[in-house]
Amino acid sequence: MPRWIQILIFVIVIGVLIFFAIGLRARGELQPSVGVAPDFKITSFDGQAYQLSQLKGKVVVINFWASWCPPCREEMPSIESLFKEMYGNDKFQIITILYKDPYQDGTSYMKQNGYTFPVYSDSNGIAAKNFGVTGVPETYVIDKNGILKKRVLGPAEWNAPEAKNFLNSLLNE
Repeated sequence: MPRWIQILIFVIVIGVLIFFAIGLRARGELQPSVGVAPDFKITSFDGQAYQLSQLKGKVVVINFWASWCPPCREEMPSIESLFKEMYGNDKFQIITILYKDPYQDGTSYMKQNGYTFPVYSDSNGIAAKNFGVTGVPETYVIDKNGILKKRVLGPAEWNAPEAKNFLNSLLNE
């Protein structure tokens, strides 16, 4: 094999490794992102319209996901755990929104896996566009004043102590 082909293969392999290393590093890291959260309207499975601006006074976790997305599936147990732990807290709300995924596929996946957290449809893609969603899973944490406090790219452990401490700090503000 000619030397230049070996060098080319080596450069391609290094490039791929760097690409994956950067991607893995960014997965699930809490990344600061500040500003007023954009308002949006979503629809529940029974056709009820729901607007983010209705949730002022609550800490809101908005998770964009899809049933076809392996990292989303990886994250779902921790979202379910957080939902169950925070259920009944009138100052906290989890909103999961299907991203480029038919509502029926998302709800079927939820039922198959016994997940009970609420899931909404963004069939026109406006909510994802307003938030600047680049892929899934992507999660946004909004404080009681409607200020976007964190953006999480990739799957996160929402039942981990760091995540809970961060959410509790917002709840206690």
